[in-house]
Amino acid sequence: MKSLEEINKIREEKRKELDLRENLKANTHEKHILVCRGTGCTSSKSGEIIDEFRKLIKENNIENVKVIQTGCFGLCAKGPIVIIRPEDTFYAMVKVEDCKEIVNTHLIEGKLVDRLLCKDIDGSLVKRLDDLSFYKKQLRIALKNCGKIDPENIDEYIAFDGYKALEKVLFSMTQETVIEEITKSGLRGRGGAGFPTGKKWEFTKMAKGEQKYVVCNADEGDPGAFMDRSILEGDPHSVIEAMAIAGFAVGANKGYIYVRAEYPIAVQRFRKAIEQAREYGILGQNIWGTNFSFDIDIRLGAGAFVCGEETALLESIEGRSGRPRLKPPFPANVGLWQKPTLINNVETYANITKIILNGAKWYSKIGTEKSKGTKVFALGGNVVNTGLVEVPMGTTLREIIYDIGGGIPNGREFKAAQTGGPSGGCIPKEKLDIPIDYESLASIGSMMGSGGLIVMDDTKCMVNLAKFYLGFTVDESCGKCTPCRIGTKRMYEILQKITDGNGEEEDLKKLEDLCENIKNASVCGLGQTAPNPVISTMKYFIDEYKEHVIDKKCKTGECKALADIQIDKDKCKGCGMCKRNCPVEAISGEIKSPHEIDKEKCIKCGTCISVCPFKAIH
Repeated sequence: MKSLEEINKIREEKRKELDLRENLKANTHEKHILVCRGTGCTSSKSGEIIDEFRKLIKENNIENVKVIQTGCFGLCAKGPIVIIRPEDTFYAMVKVEDCKEIVNTHLIEGKLVDRLLCKDIDGSLVKRLDDLSFYKKQLRIALKNCGKIDPENIDEYIAFDGYKALEKVLFSMTQETVIEEITKSGLRGRGGAGFPTGKKWEFTKMAKGEQKYVVCNADEGDPGAFMDRSILEGDPHSVIEAMAIAGFAVGANKGYIYVRAEYPIAVQRFRKAIEQAREYGILGQNIWGTNFSFDIDIRLGAGAFVCGEETALLESIEGRSGRPRLKPPFPANVGLWQKPTLINNVETYANITKIILNGAKWYSKIGTEKSKGTKVFALGGNVVNTGLVEVPMGTTLREIIYDIGGGIPNGREFKAAQTGGPSGGCIPKEKLDIPIDYESLASIGSMMGSGGLIVMDDTKCMVNLAKFYLGFTVDESCGKCTPCRIGTKRMYEILQKITDGNGEEEDLKKLEDLCENIKNASVCGLGQTAPNPVISTMKYFIDEYKEHVIDKKCKTGECKALADIQIDKDKCKGCGMCKRNCPVEAISGEIKSPHEIDKEKCIKCGTCISVCPFKAIH
């Protein structure tokens, strides 16, 4: 156990050592090689890269060089990522065999390894991380420490003002002033609903009960979403500190984090962070000699999407099947084991310490009038720079996709973006300039959700997309209520009928009726929002539905039963790209001459459509 004085001494001494990670002009001969150990880079052997760097540095007797594992830098498309500080050199897509060249050329000779420098969206080579277009419009608050510190070293977290907010709260604030600060900041829940965080804390504080709980929802189930996972992997102590602050504010002495077992790195790092915090006396009885006691335990989820709903999550923590409870009463009054319970998700907690340290006024200046602060998105799909981005609320979809994401690859056109996962809606190209905030997205039939943002180009079929999300919802429905259990299945069957080429015009009316009934009659948010992908695609892409139903065509070729793939001879340049990529050799033609498709051989896989650089195949 360490006293507050000892922790402040660690902060002061460790910060001097780590100053080179923020100060590019640091007067030091020491270098830090930062290697991403997020899930994506780890799967591409970044752990072996770390081992190889350490081996080579030892073999070459190189002094004053440390190799540090970090969390996600965000630019996942370029991983594994290696940053060398203090010069901030950014090396992309590094392989184990590249380590020797980096050591010899960069560390020994003092030169850059040009072939490993990252290419920006304009094709230019970029030497420094902050010079990349990907980062220029970002503002990292929740992700502030990700990619900067070793997530398994509590001293590094402390060095960057870690646990300073908890100290401020315990020694100079009251429950009321903490909640007031969070309320004035304008922070809203980042789990999807956007409920004001300060109000939720106030409701839990005012609830009657000697025993109260603080819960962190880390059951991130949207397809393509990895925001919460990355925070837990890259900065677990920020969540622990925020949960302790929340515990103080609402009068709770016990916390639980519910995280899906499919996140082994996040689980391992968070578990280690809890152990370190207990060892330092930051979790446990009478923290730093005060009357405040608080501890945290982990509960693992089996990957049920419905457990992202707060009451289903509570049921699962209690050891029962994860099925939603009827509300009211709300968890703030009757929650875990029927006691008052505060529930926020990982990203919400990741903002708390910054608000306490910098003030509500600072935070409330970021974002829009009603949507304050920043939002983290998992940017994926048909976009050049896939990865994790954090932008001020009010940033437009166009800025995220083109200025940060680098636009649509392979010369294709933007068609739509899906926000909010299975609960969200599609945003068409005519809405590209919409600000990304709670109210703006809701006004066009979409929602923020937890932060998944899937970009689709003009090769994607919107009817097929709606079917995909409905299939996911059908599989993940807990079955408690009839509208969700049966209604979503009927919707899926109609969409399957349409994509199989058997759709009738009356099916479109049936879909509309089912959407309305399921939305209004389902027990929980999963069922209430399940129709959103169908509602939004029918609103903005109704012509595509009609083509499937009336003309029996799917112009993208994704619905194979309706695909009639043709090559436009006026546009075909005879490059042979389609011919080389066709898996069944159904395309013939000479170089620089229009090609043809053998309809008997064609399996309508759509590969030729996606690889054609001249958009000559449809």
